[in-house]
Amino acid sequence: MTLPATGREWHLTARPRGWPTPADFALREAPVRAPGPGQVLVRNLYLSVDPYMRGRMNDVKSYVPPYGLDEPMDGGAVGIVVASEAEDLAPGDHVLHGLGWREYATLEARHATKVSAELAPLSTYLGVLGMTGLTAYAGLLEVASFAGGDAVFVSGAAGAVGSQVGQIARLKGASRVVGSAGSAEKVRLLTEEYGFDAAFNYKDGPVAEQLRRAAPDGIDVYFDNVGGEHLEAAIDSLKVHGRVAVCGMIAQYNATEPPAAPRNLALVIGKRLRIQGMLVRDHAALRPRFVEEVSGWIRSGELKYHETVVRGIENALDAFLGMLRGENVGKTIVHLDD
Repeated sequence: MTLPATGREWHLTARPRGWPTPADFALREAPVRAPGPGQVLVRNLYLSVDPYMRGRMNDVKSYVPPYGLDEPMDGGAVGIVVASEAEDLAPGDHVLHGLGWREYATLEARHATKVSAELAPLSTYLGVLGMTGLTAYAGLLEVASFAGGDAVFVSGAAGAVGSQVGQIARLKGASRVVGSAGSAEKVRLLTEEYGFDAAFNYKDGPVAEQLRRAAPDGIDVYFDNVGGEHLEAAIDSLKVHGRVAVCGMIAQYNATEPPAAPRNLALVIGKRLRIQGMLVRDHAALRPRFVEEVSGWIRSGELKYHETVVRGIENALDAFLGMLRGENVGKTIVHLDD
């Protein structure tokens, strides 16, 4: 086949201060490079936008290098191989890889994972069966040491990770599952579809008060996607020997001043709490068990998931900014034209 000469890709053009704006980005045409030995050329079909990407826009030392200015950004993507110089991948194969934010990607075949559209919809490999799903699974079961009978609180519970954490806790025998979200519609989703025992809109009043009402006997596990006031409230409600898995702190990703909360860290001592941060890449060994168990729950209908799908590479930035504002339900996916 004739390979395309150019494709579009998103570049970071300035370091955002506070909330990113469209002026910090540019959608540009770039040459499409034919694959060399051991490489494949992939036409992307689905792109992932995720909260962690906001941190990579800052030029600070972190667990992953920052995005370069006037260079293509990257992130999870699923696409179809259109040209291959690698033994294990052929044109027509679907693959999961890390060069998103663009229409075409040329990469080493060893950095691409073959996926099946017959086993699950391709978009799920970026969400419920992908990095976000494994984050939920590993964070709850391994990092927070969840055990049957635990009471669990999840912040950002209608998001891609949080919604799965709450459902896994329920399926694994939690005594109570409580979630917070940012709208009445999302609260209803948590209780009516995802099976949370209680949920509240954090905008309706102090989180600590709402959490005490939702979990009057306290909580054993807090899965933190938000930080700030939510973390302070959870520390207040955690029982002795409670555990916190810190996955994200979206409340302060765009802050320009240090957060005021949590102000009650001294309670960690008397309650003997364990607060542990997590990166999903540390838990790759769990993937086979995760895929087997979670795909079974999806097939049986026991685990529900939602995707917020935005169409077109030109709308990828709007999808990202909308996700940061909490406009998504479940995983945000950018669907490029098939």
